Amino acid sequence: MTWLNFEQLQDSLMLSPKKVFIDFYADWCGPCIRMQKEVFTDPKIIQKLNKDYYAVKMNVETTDTIYFGEQLFVNERANRRNPIHQIPMLMARQKNRAFSLPALVLLDENFKATARYFQYLNVEQLYRILSK
Repeated sequence: MTWLNFEQLQDSLMLSPKKVFIDFYADWCGPCIRMQKEVFTDPKIIQKLNKDYYAVKMNVETTDTIYFGEQLFVNERANRRNPIHQIPMLMARQKNRAFSLPALVLLDENFKATARYFQYLNVEQLYRILSK
């Protein structure tokens, strides 16, 4: 499985536009760990993501400064409780609800969000979503 970071994604999108799949996770997130072990290791999922998408994986608690789309993004909450980075806060927020994981975001070739999922998805569920 080829996972990119946001800097690599920007370069890839400039070279060749393609749909984007983003997996926002945290080391303490049980369903995230389960998806990593059971879903993102499945040959069918790996093949589908590698063929049709740029797949990005991001730890929501990272303290990295990320340059993307000519903007800098930081983790303003790094030393607080729930230290969620700016990028997942912008891309994977639910209206009137606390931030939750797992958070999976799908974007079209123009980097517009087409779907967001906030739960564990098994191989069949994710494959159906990726095949739409």
